[in-house]
Amino acid sequence: MRYFRIREDKSLGYTGFVNAAHKWGLPGVDTCPACKATWADISKAYPSVDLSPVTALADFEEARAEPIEEYERLRELVRPLLPPGALVEPGSCMGPMVGPAQGRFGQFVANYSAVLLVRREALEKLQAEGLRGLKGCRMELRFRQRNSPELLELELLPVGRLHPKCLPPHRAPPCPRCGREDISMSKEPVLDAATLPAHLDLFRLADISTAIVCTERFAEACQRLGLDGIVFLPLPTEG
Repeated sequence: MRYFRIREDKSLGYTGFVNAAHKWGLPGVDTCPACKATWADISKAYPSVDLSPVTALADFEEARAEPIEEYERLRELVRPLLPPGALVEPGSCMGPMVGPAQGRFGQFVANYSAVLLVRREALEKLQAEGLRGLKGCRMELRFRQRNSPELLELELLPVGRLHPKCLPPHRAPPCPRCGREDISMSKEPVLDAATLPAHLDLFRLADISTAIVCTERFAEACQRLGLDGIVFLPLPTEG
């Protein structure tokens, strides 16, 4: 099986832009007592999750950093609501994206580094092809035009990792308290074949969650159906 990284296709001249954020999110961590880092990562997002049943919903509506004990308390409130396979960390986002949108859109929209949007009709075509793990979630967008498209956010589970050969040999292990990993995308990334999912054709990497990855089945289906807006960059694998 071959794999590809998905990036925005800027060659088509689409002007569509979405300036939105997820409705809810966990706070970042303010000075972890173990690693001393203050940090958050909003790239792990679960737009299907509805936090409205949670008490003190206002605790999830403002982006901020909190002492780790408060982050851990809020994390445990949302954990039962997350989809199977979800990884949660400081800054993780939930609920629909809310905000304005305008312009001319392709079948896919990838002008956010960690978010992939798709027109409803394009998603339905891909699902009819039997592709696995494609979950489109509603958005609360305010369009400034008539005849606006129905865009959905694809919920991308964090699965798979970079192969150790393309990571620094003496990197620090993840923080045992907050889970922070100091990993950046290699100039020549290689996927660890042993960590890649057998049940998903579209996902994000667990260690570089801004990297959206698909199988050759997904790439071939998009090309066959003429679904535009994204390009596919080959990612080698090694066992």
